[in-house]
Amino acid sequence: MSGRRVVITGLGVVAPGAVGAKAFWEMISAGRSATRLITAFDASAFRSRIAAEVDFNPAGQGLSAREIRRLDRAAQFALVATREALGDSGIEPDGQVPGRVGVSVGSAVGCTIRLEEEYVVLSDSGQDWLVDDSYATPHLYDYYVPGSLAVEVAREVNAQGPVTVVSAGCTSGLDSLGHACDLIREGRADVMVSGGTDAPITPITVACFDAIKATSSHNDDAEHALRPFDRTRNGFVLGEGAAMLVVEELEHARARGAHIYAEITGFASRSNAYHMTGLRPDGAELAEAITAALDESRLSPQDIDYVSAHGTATKQNDRHETVAVKTSLGEHAYRTPMSSIKSMVGHSLGAIGSIEIAACALAMEQNVVPPTANLHEQDPELDLDYVPLVARDRELSAVLSVGSGFGGFQSAMVLARPERGAA
Repeated sequence: MSGRRVVITGLGVVAPGAVGAKAFWEMISAGRSATRLITAFDASAFRSRIAAEVDFNPAGQGLSAREIRRLDRAAQFALVATREALGDSGIEPDGQVPGRVGVSVGSAVGCTIRLEEEYVVLSDSGQDWLVDDSYATPHLYDYYVPGSLAVEVAREVNAQGPVTVVSAGCTSGLDSLGHACDLIREGRADVMVSGGTDAPITPITVACFDAIKATSSHNDDAEHALRPFDRTRNGFVLGEGAAMLVVEELEHARARGAHIYAEITGFASRSNAYHMTGLRPDGAELAEAITAALDESRLSPQDIDYVSAHGTATKQNDRHETVAVKTSLGEHAYRTPMSSIKSMVGHSLGAIGSIEIAACALAMEQNVVPPTANLHEQDPELDLDYVPLVARDRELSAVLSVGSGFGGFQSAMVLARPERGAA
């Protein structure tokens, strides 16, 4: 591994209940939930009728009429988050060598909304098996190809270096950042704009999760439906959103006087090669990813001050990651606060990993651990400190964020203050 180190210098967030990093932090640190009954379409026929929707006005966020017509909602989220991240970082794309700037975007389901809308039109609401392509929008190809999301961000930042999409289910937002870090450490880029975006709140996606009963049926209490680690939890709440981060080589950031939120000191991913939706009860693969990320960071388990949990509020996930954290951190796990911001912003699939990393960076800025909302009755099977309901002041020098995705993906990332990072 080279001596090149990677730091976060800019954040942009589009999240349920809050557009913008500042509003996002205020919401999650206050423990406010943005889950509610679905308003995007008539969900009355579904078992789970809850989602965490973004109150998003694309024109109010500076998108042009042409951009609004042309871009899927996920691409709109990514552009708005990118513009905020660039402004926050103070970096000027025109002042960079284009070939040294890259983009890595994570997404689980791509341009789902526009694809579904176009299929409904082309098939006359499903009546026609053979569709008439003359009714198709000229932008249909962009909706079909997930790489279009990264292309839009690359155009925005004039990135002519490595540009890619990472699609690894619910770890995509973490994995895209891990890929960006690798490119910088390898010397292939100095600056990467990276993160995740997804806008999956559509009838087809809701139906898919309904079919396997992965989502919560607490429709009578939508605001408090997502209950990670709680005895009464019964599934996650689908969300949407994006977070884009400016990550750059440490000396490059220092040379321009950039504000540094944190250093990304370690990342690792594993697969359980086991089941599309099932998890091994011993959490071994996630524990291995955590240990590998710590090893890359040259940190010990005792150095971790906070764990940002995957925390989906499914029965098996909460048990799985609890045992994985205990396996990897040992006795220190019992002394380490752990919380799930999904309790407030829902599960935005490929976007959530990057949203959680943004939350970790802001938590380190403020030395505050965000709470797990809706945790009133901790499951007696789960015996760690999940920071229920109220944020907690705590000095944070190193934090761990973990993710787990359908297909067996298991990822872990470590952030540290630069003075603690590997030399």
